Amino acid sequence: MGVKGALLGGGNSKRSDKARSKMMKVWILRASTTILLWTCVVQLTAIGETWGPRVLKGWPSCFTPSIPPFPVNSNGESTEVGGASVVAEKFVFPPKRIYKNNGYLMVSCNGGLNQMRGAICDMVAIARYLNVTLIVPELDKTSFWADPSEFQDIFDVDHFINSLRDEVRILKVLPPRLKRRVELGIFHSMPPVSWSDISYYHNQILPLFHKYKVVHLNRTDARLANNGLPVEIQKLRCRVNYAALRFTSQIEELGRRVIKILRANGPFLVLHLRYEMDMLAFSGCTQGCSTEEAQELTRMRYAYPWWKEKVIDSDAKRRDGLCPLTPEETTLVLRALDIDQSMQIYIAAGEIYGGSRRMAALAAAFPNVVRKEVLLETDDLRYFQNHSSQMAALDYMVSLESDIFVPTYDGNMAKVVEGHRRYLGYRKTILLDRKLIVELVDQYTNGTFGWDEFSSSIKAAHVSRMGSPSRRLVIPDRPKEEDYFYSNPYECLPQSIHQLTSI
Repeated sequence: MGVKGALLGGGNSKRSDKARSKMMKVWILRASTTILLWTCVVQLTAIGETWGPRVLKGWPSCFTPSIPPFPVNSNGESTEVGGASVVAEKFVFPPKRIYKNNGYLMVSCNGGLNQMRGAICDMVAIARYLNVTLIVPELDKTSFWADPSEFQDIFDVDHFINSLRDEVRILKVLPPRLKRRVELGIFHSMPPVSWSDISYYHNQILPLFHKYKVVHLNRTDARLANNGLPVEIQKLRCRVNYAALRFTSQIEELGRRVIKILRANGPFLVLHLRYEMDMLAFSGCTQGCSTEEAQELTRMRYAYPWWKEKVIDSDAKRRDGLCPLTPEETTLVLRALDIDQSMQIYIAAGEIYGGSRRMAALAAAFPNVVRKEVLLETDDLRYFQNHSSQMAALDYMVSLESDIFVPTYDGNMAKVVEGHRRYLGYRKTILLDRKLIVELVDQYTNGTFGWDEFSSSIKAAHVSRMGSPSRRLVIPDRPKEEDYFYSNPYECLPQSIHQLTSI
């Protein structure tokens, strides 16, 4: 009986084991099927986002037509301060784009904040077109300003990566295997040709990815043409600039605080008074400077080998309109344009060369001249000191929100802010005609004509220079002399082509 019971018990145990094994197989099959179906749904959704426009438009690679992601608050509504979108509580990011990766693009930007900003937009568009993976760009730490800031010190890097993931894959660092290749020198580094159209990158740069897998572009300023590019590329450049490049929360919080302080005291004009020592040394413009100051600026120009122009005729350059306006010239122009003398004048610039002596005329005509260093506590700016790009980011935010923006020189910040203000609804931006202005200023100061004639001449010259809709000036084979794409990206602006007029 004991043996029989044991045998029967053994039989029952075998049947139980078989049942459990069968149930386990069914469970695994169901789980695998569920995972497979879910993966297919996700992949089909992403592929639908990616391939749909290609099929419909015949474009070799898709570009999202709008500028997501959309800022929403906790109620799902867009948020604004002073008419401009600000940091939202959450973002709805697009699905990832699925594509065959042709390689990895490393980028070393050069120049100041806004020159690098435009370059980053260009590099994203190039990476998207070539179907490569972009490594978060390296910022310039060796320029005149010697700012040690990394990308993530200025821009919200996670937002940058996620908001563009339906266009291009972006990584913070190279994968370990490829990083070792780079450390061993197995990659290709080069400066791309300036002002190139997209065919250059397809014909000359893409084969390098096939050969080396990793390509490093070591100069990025103005490496993509202003004009003659597919509208999808132009719109992607805008999307990066106006949606993906968001400043860090620390910078945005401080920038909004400055804007709030200014708004509490009424309207304000931002004056981008490009009259710092480096600008004057580089340009060779010494109008109003003492002999000692002019000599100091010359010594500085010769001290920097990458500033190629050394012997400069300051007077001739000024007559040609190639010098930044002096504080004194700027004061006369603002008065001639009937800017309210009680209006706050926020100086978006570094230290003005010549200090209070050169600012005396402006301060006398407009008593409410302010700077971020005056509006904020010393502790607020402690972590921004010796970080020129982060300080420039604060000025950029305030410039966008101003009632009037007036640049005294057409440098990178002036151009990029001009375009961004157009994008935000053609906010008033007075684009000064420096060549005409210096001629009129000289005639006024030497008594050729009086104040009324000077003022009316200044007003008449700038009626059509207030940032209203216009087409970019295109000069074939002379891209340096034509309008910069980011100063007037009309392909992305809210108007049709027939509404545009030439300047």
